[in-house]
Amino acid sequence: MSTYQRNAEATPGSLWERAPDLLAYRGSREYVTALVGGRPGAAGVAVPACPGWTVLDVVGHLLEVCRPVAADAPGNLWEVPHDGSGDGLDGLLAEWARLDGPLERVLTETPQLRHTMLMMDAFTHELDIRGALGVPVVPEHASYPSSLDLVVRGFANAVRAHGLPALRIEAPGAAWVAGDGEPAAVLRGHRHDLLRTLTGRRSLGQIAELAWSAAPEPWLPAFTWGPFRPPAKPVEAVLAER
Repeated sequence: MSTYQRNAEATPGSLWERAPDLLAYRGSREYVTALVGGRPGAAGVAVPACPGWTVLDVVGHLLEVCRPVAADAPGNLWEVPHDGSGDGLDGLLAEWARLDGPLERVLTETPQLRHTMLMMDAFTHELDIRGALGVPVVPEHASYPSSLDLVVRGFANAVRAHGLPALRIEAPGAAWVAGDGEPAAVLRGHRHDLLRTLTGRRSLGQIAELAWSAAPEPWLPAFTWGPFRPPAKPVEAVLAER
């Protein structure tokens, strides 16, 4: 069995139908703009999921990540810093919108893994901002399928690096296998909770309280991978629906 295997029980039009990275990414940009555009008071709101960052910092980071991709320039997107400086929140949003044309050309003509990383990063931070502002998530958001495929792949590498047995991850309508060989346990959850768990937005205690078929402790170290680190204390609640 491969390191990463997706077995989505999806049908056309379902919640698991993958959208093009560009459309999913554009959706997050538009949602973020609608949430904070024209609201100067939002700039200084702390974002608990990004310790030490404000909404302005998060939007600055999103712009900094977008710039090299729109220019089709090389670079590791995981290492792009945040930058809350510039022309203020609306200025950052305006520049981000202006990059949509160049970004469309790049994402359409030269699809790459990092384009999915770009989309997943934007979606992750959209969710961070929603949490900071107390705004509900969009259940049918187009970014869930590709984002989960990507972060399970990264998590699978961490499972292997720790020498752990494979873990089956299940959400209603889809499943993945992270690791090599037969899965030794199953982790089940709402797709939103699984995404937030795999992107460092759930504490180890919250992760352990998800629906596991076996003791979760062996796999907990693998949830620290790439740029993601589980917070020491919860920064947001787990969805009640599973």
